[in-house]
Amino acid sequence: MIFVVLPKIKRRVTFILIRTCQLFRVFFFRLFSTCHLDGDPVRLQPLLASGLGRIIFTGRVVIGYYPSPGFFSSYAHIEARGAQAKVIIDDGTKINNNFCAIAEHTSIKIGKNSLIGTNVEILDSDFHGLEISERNQSKPQWSRAVQVMDNVFIGSNAKIMKGVTIGEGALVANSAVVTKDVPAFSIVAGNPARVIKMLANESGE
Repeated sequence: MIFVVLPKIKRRVTFILIRTCQLFRVFFFRLFSTCHLDGDPVRLQPLLASGLGRIIFTGRVVIGYYPSPGFFSSYAHIEARGAQAKVIIDDGTKINNNFCAIAEHTSIKIGKNSLIGTNVEILDSDFHGLEISERNQSKPQWSRAVQVMDNVFIGSNAKIMKGVTIGEGALVANSAVVTKDVPAFSIVAGNPARVIKMLANESGE
């Protein structure tokens, strides 16, 4: 009996130590966050919230996951850089470790009940001009809003670029680079990402 109880006690103690360690990191990153927040996500991993705009969480959003790579060594970076910029993340969405979302001039919106893997990056801008003379400039007209609809699954290491809409229920494969709109209930993969399969529409519509 004791051999069954001891592993349970060890797991419980380990869990408490992990949460305690992360609480210090979460507090540290809170101190250095500068952006206005609406809502309060569940921070299993630290969140650095920065920028002059607004970051909005509607309902219960979870940031960080254990056990998963980068839990202790990384943090979530969410930035609404310009005064008009917004990042909106809706209820039920779960975000794995080392997430990065930067809205420079427009907005990034992630719908309800979405799952986001490790090392995912979502950007509304190129942040620099392409011509040599423009590489120290970032103009609002070069940014385009990003929208991730409800029930989307974004695999680890994926990059979602400016102007993209990802349709409801879609799945973005590991390491995909999404530069164009993704149809609802589709699977996209590759660089640049393309549709490789369609999924069943479980909503019945």
